[in-house]
Amino acid sequence: MNTKLETDKDKLRIWYKNPAASWNEALPIGNGRLGGMIYGYIKREQIQLNQDSIWYGDPIERNNPDAFKHLEMVRSLLAEGRIREAEELAVMALSGIPESQRPYQTMGDLFLNFQFNDADMTDYTRELDLERAVVTVRFKHKGVQYQREYFSSEPDQVMVIRLTADQPKAVHVKAMLRRSRFMDEVKAENGRSITMFASCGSEKGIKFCTTLGAVNEGGYVQTIGENLVVNDADAVTLILSAATTFYDEDYTAACRQTYSQAAAQNYSQLIARHLADYQSLFNRVTLNLRSEAFSGKLQSLDTAEQLDRLKENDALDDPWLASLYFQYGRYLLIACSRPGSLPANLQGIWNKDMLPSWDSKYTININTEMNYWPAESCNLSECHLPLFDHLERMIENGRRTASMMYGCRGFVAHHNTDIWGDTAPQDLSISSTYWPMGAAWLALHLWEHYTYTLDANFLERAYPVMKEAALFFLDFLIEDQKGRLVTSPSVSPENTYILESGEQGRLCMGPSMDSQIIEMLFKQCIAAAGILRLDDDLSSELSKVMGRLPKPQTGQYGQILEWSEDYEEAEPGHRHISHLFGLHPGNLFTVRRTPELAQAARKTLERRLAHGGGHTGWSRAWIINMWARLHDGAKAYENLMALLRKSTQNNLLDSHPPFQIDGNFGGTAGITEMLLQCHDEAMEFLPALPEQWDKGSVKGLKAKGGFTVDIEWQGGLMKQVTLHAAFDQICAFYADQNIKVSCDTTTMKVEKQDTICRFAAQAGKTYVLTN
Repeated sequence: MNTKLETDKDKLRIWYKNPAASWNEALPIGNGRLGGMIYGYIKREQIQLNQDSIWYGDPIERNNPDAFKHLEMVRSLLAEGRIREAEELAVMALSGIPESQRPYQTMGDLFLNFQFNDADMTDYTRELDLERAVVTVRFKHKGVQYQREYFSSEPDQVMVIRLTADQPKAVHVKAMLRRSRFMDEVKAENGRSITMFASCGSEKGIKFCTTLGAVNEGGYVQTIGENLVVNDADAVTLILSAATTFYDEDYTAACRQTYSQAAAQNYSQLIARHLADYQSLFNRVTLNLRSEAFSGKLQSLDTAEQLDRLKENDALDDPWLASLYFQYGRYLLIACSRPGSLPANLQGIWNKDMLPSWDSKYTININTEMNYWPAESCNLSECHLPLFDHLERMIENGRRTASMMYGCRGFVAHHNTDIWGDTAPQDLSISSTYWPMGAAWLALHLWEHYTYTLDANFLERAYPVMKEAALFFLDFLIEDQKGRLVTSPSVSPENTYILESGEQGRLCMGPSMDSQIIEMLFKQCIAAAGILRLDDDLSSELSKVMGRLPKPQTGQYGQILEWSEDYEEAEPGHRHISHLFGLHPGNLFTVRRTPELAQAARKTLERRLAHGGGHTGWSRAWIINMWARLHDGAKAYENLMALLRKSTQNNLLDSHPPFQIDGNFGGTAGITEMLLQCHDEAMEFLPALPEQWDKGSVKGLKAKGGFTVDIEWQGGLMKQVTLHAAFDQICAFYADQNIKVSCDTTTMKVEKQDTICRFAAQAGKTYVLTN
C-alpha cells in the first residue's frame, strides 16, 4: 500500500497512503449537523456517523433544593479557613441531583461491503481536500481504477458518497446501517433505500431516524433484509439523511423529505451546491508561510509521515504544516458549527461512543469558549452564531439555578452544559464543579461578535443576555475581610492550593479568574448599554461594584496570583492557567498598556512550563495565544511546534488525550494572534512573527470594527498591509515608524500619537499601508 502520489505543493490537503488504522486516523466531514469519520477501508468501508442533536436522555431538573439554605454556612466556613468542612458541605448541598448532565452519542455506522481483497489492491491514496471539503479514496483493483468521494452538504443537509470506476458495470456494493445494540429497527423502503430508527434512552428522550438510499447509473438497486444492494453499476451516488425530534416533531417525515429532495438532484448538482456554500466561507482567508532556509521539504510526504518526521527531528519544522494546520482549524469550524446547528461540543460533532469521555458535552470553563476563538478573527463570524443560540437556550434554566441555589437575580451556569442548556453543577469534583462563571464567560463572546461586526441588531439581541449575566453577580458577590467584593464559593478551575498547614483546598473565595471575567463583563455591559442608550442606573451600579473587585496581584515568584492569597500550588505545572485570563482571551493585561502585569504574566507562564505545563493539547494551544499576546514569536512558535509534535493525532485532530477538538481551534487562533491582534486600543500587524516565517502573506483576516486585513511581509518585516473598511470610522493601528496610508491615488492624513496611528476610513474603501 506504499505508493507515492504526485502532489501539488500548494494544495491544501491531508493525505495518506493507507486506510485508517483506527478512528483516530479517520478523516472528518460535516455540515454543522451531520458528521462522519471516513476510514477508507477497501473491502468493508466504515463511516462513523454523528448528528449534533443525538444526546442521551431528556431534560431534567437537577438544581439541589438544599443549596440556598446551606449557602451561608459554606461561605462562613471558607471565610474562617475551615476549607475541608466547607468542601464537604458543598458536595452535599451544592452538587446537582443527579450529579451528571446528558451525554452526546454516536448516531451509528454506515458499512459499505465490496468484493475486493487487499492483495489485489495497488496505488492507494486517501485524502481530505480542505479547499473542497471532500474526502477522496482512490485505488486500483485488478487493473480497474476506483474512486470514492465523500462530503456532507449544508445546503441539502445530507451526506453524499460517490462511487465510480473507470470500467463499466464495475461498481458493486452492499450497504448497511448499524448502531450496535442501541437501535430499534432498520426498514427497507421502496426497494431503493433503508431507514434506521433509534431512541436515546428514555420515553421523553430524543428519537431519530437515518435514511440511506442509492441513485445508480447503470446496473440495479434492491433492498434485501436490512441491506441496500447495488450491482453492475457504472457509478452510484449514496445519499444519507437524518432527522431527530430535537429539530422536527415529525422526524420521520423530515428525514424522508430531506432525502427525497437531495435524491432528485444529480451528483453534479449536489457537489456544485456543496462547493458554492463551503467555499463562500473557506475561501475568505489564505495563508502562505514560507522560509528561505527551509521550504517544501515535507510536502512530498503524506501527513502521517510529516508528523513522524517532525517528532523525530526538531529541525524539520516546515512552515507548510503550520499553514495546513491553520486552515484545518477553519475547515473543522465550518464543518461542525453552522447557523441553525448546535454549537461545537468537546469533540466538535465527531464522537464514536455511547458514553464518551466527559460526555462530549459543552465544558464551559474554557473548552467550549476555545472552540470559538478563531470564529471572528478567521472570518467565520456566521459559525459563531450557534453558540449564541445555545446561550439563549440556557437562560431560563440559568435563572432557575441562580434563584434556587443562590437567591440571586439574573442567570448563572457552572462549568458544563448540555443540549438542554442545563446550568446546575456537574460532577462531584470540587476543583471544577462549584464554579459559577460559565454563563459570564460565554456572554463575553456576544460582545466579541459585536465588536467585529458592529451589527446593531445583534447587539439589541445580545445585551439582555449580557445584562442578566451581570445582574447575577450584583447579588452574588460578597465582601471579604479586605473589603473587596468577591465570588464565594468558587474555584480556580480544576486547580488545588496548599495552605500553610499543608492542607490542600480547591473551594475558595475570589479566585483571580472570577474577578477578571466579571470586570470584563461589567465593562462590556456598560459599553453596550451606552451604545443602545439603555440602563444608565444599572451602568452606574456596575461601575461602582467594578471598582471594588480585587485587582491583579503578584506573588513570591513574580507571578500573577491565582487565588486571593499567595498559596503554593499542589501542581505548579497545571494544565489550566486561569489567572492569565486577563492576558488571553481577555485584554486586561497588555504589553503596551500594562507592562508590569505583562511581565508578571510572562513569569507565570515560564513557571507553569518549567513544571511540565502544556501537557494537554488545549492547554498547549492556550499557551501559544498567551505568548503571542506577550509579543514573543519565538515562544509562540516553540509551543506551536510542541502542539504538533506532542498533542496532534495522525489525522491532525487534537489529543487531550483522548481527542478533543478545542486544541485545533486554539491552535488556529494562536497562529492568527501571531500575525494580527486587535484586542488593545489598535490593530497590531505581525506582533509575534517567528523568524522561521521570514516571508509570507495572509489575506482575509478580520479585525474589530469590521476591517478585513491582508498582510504581506519579507525578511520578517511588514511589506504591505491592505485594509478593507466596512464602516465609516477611525482606523487605529500600532506603528513604531512612519507608515504611509493611501486610498486609490490619494495619500491619507495620518495622525500619530506615541505609537498609535489613526486615520478616517470610509465604508467600502480599501487602504494600503506601506513603510
